[in-house]
Amino acid sequence: MNKLKLGWIGLGNMGNPMVKNLLNAGFELSVYNRTKEKETELLALGAHTSNNPQELIENSDIVLTMLSNDAAVKEIFEGNLGLLSYQYPGKLIINMSTVSPETSRYLATISNNQHIGFLDAPVSGSVKPAQDGALVILVGGSVENYEKAKPIFDVLGKIAIHVGEAGVASSAKLAINYLLGLNLQGLAETVLFAEKNGVRTQDMLTIINEGACGNGVTKIKAPSILNNDYPAAFALKHLVKDLRLAQEAGLDSPLIHPLFDSFSKAQEEGFGDEDVMAIISSLRVK
Repeated sequence: MNKLKLGWIGLGNMGNPMVKNLLNAGFELSVYNRTKEKETELLALGAHTSNNPQELIENSDIVLTMLSNDAAVKEIFEGNLGLLSYQYPGKLIINMSTVSPETSRYLATISNNQHIGFLDAPVSGSVKPAQDGALVILVGGSVENYEKAKPIFDVLGKIAIHVGEAGVASSAKLAINYLLGLNLQGLAETVLFAEKNGVRTQDMLTIINEGACGNGVTKIKAPSILNNDYPAAFALKHLVKDLRLAQEAGLDSPLIHPLFDSFSKAQEEGFGDEDVMAIISSLRVK
């Protein structure tokens, strides 16, 4: 068993399989989730439970958070009985949630004020890579803390890239999710244009995926398009949030504004809880 004692906060679609991988790798691990029912399966696998974030960090060497947005992460850090309720010198917090670079720098500052280390480590990849331990992990913070966390990253991902100081990893995550949005929008528009002009969807997807324009995204999303079924590997509403954060962080390129408008409209139309590829459903009804 690995000697590091871990704490984990956030047991959604990504957090749950990531915790399972750490348990399977032999880490001693405690969890905290506001919806306690989400802990049940993991407790049966050997995880411990905590009553609040403060109790969690007190009994852990490293705490990892995987939450939905900036406000949720800040609440876990600063709220009543939060991670920073007391000073715990030498402990490390790793935020794997996608938040703004500004929030990551803020969390680093308030953690350091409590003599607690901090890394921002958002991931590129959705549920299947999380299940397979094949995420791409983007890491911002000190090299010392990166090396301390490397045994964890080696379980959760196929690669962990130290990109710079706290906040830089969050910028990298927003950049790659912008490219994801462009890929999805382009794939949807291409398929719909082809359909309107008599090209069968299966044929068009084969043309894409067997040629130079094919990539991981086009191949992974092809079955959803063919089945017209979009269970959320990465919910569309989360990409809307990430595109908004990218704009707020200074992205002002020619394509960001229509891209954000397109996905925002899809969310308003009720596709927010479906997979990001449901953008094609929104565009199809135009």
